[in-house]
Amino acid sequence: MYVTLSNPSHDQPEHDFANCSAIAKIQSQALPKRLLVAGQHLFHEGDEAHHVYEVRSGLLRLTRVLENGSRQVIAFALPGDVVGFPYGDLHHTDCDVLVDGEVIAYARRALESGSSDPVLHKRLLCAALNEITAMQDHFMMLARKSAPEKVASFLMVMAERTGTFNGQHVRFELPMKRSDIADFLGLTIETVCRAITRLRKSGVIALEDAQTVVVLDHYRLADATLSD
Repeated sequence: MYVTLSNPSHDQPEHDFANCSAIAKIQSQALPKRLLVAGQHLFHEGDEAHHVYEVRSGLLRLTRVLENGSRQVIAFALPGDVVGFPYGDLHHTDCDVLVDGEVIAYARRALESGSSDPVLHKRLLCAALNEITAMQDHFMMLARKSAPEKVASFLMVMAERTGTFNGQHVRFELPMKRSDIADFLGLTIETVCRAITRLRKSGVIALEDAQTVVVLDHYRLADATLSD
C-alpha cells in the first residue's frame, strides 16, 4: 500500500491488480496458500527472489535499512496487494508480518514468461505496473504535502481499503505502530501523533482505542488530504 496524491473517484474503477484480468476464483482457491504469523519474515533484503506473493489476509510491512542506519518503511501490504517483485534476481526490501494472515506464492517465472499461464502472467505484470505508478505517486506526495496532509491521506487510504460502515461512519484498524506510520510518511512519531490528535479534536475522526479509528466526517477528512 502506497499513499497517492489524490483519492480515486468512486465513479472510476480502482487501478489495483485485482481488476486486471483476475484469475477465476476456483483457480485461486486451488493454489497452495501459506499461513503467516505476526513477527515472522516472509523474505529479507538480498534474498534470492524465487516467488512473488499475493496477500489474501493479514498485513505485511516492507522496509529497508538506510546507510545511516535509519529505517524506511517502503509500503504496507494489505489483502489484494502483491509483494516480492525482485530487483534483478534479489529481493530489495525486508518483508515481515504485522498481522497474522495468508499469502499465495507464485513462482517468479510466472511473471517473467506467459508461456505456462498467460492469464496469471498478465495479472502479475499488471500488479507490477500498478506498484510502479503508486510508488511514483507516493514519492510525489512525500515531496509536496505537509505533515498533516500526509497523515490525513494515510488515514483516508486505510479507511477506503479496510474500513467498514458503522451507521453513517467508517471504522477501521491501525494495526501498525505510530513509528511505522512515521517511517512510512517521512515524519517523526510526535508529528504523526499531533496530526491525529488535531483531527480528533476537530471532530473529523474519533479513536475508540489506540488502534481503532472511526471517521466521523469523510468529506472533511478528504479535504484535509489536499495541498493548498
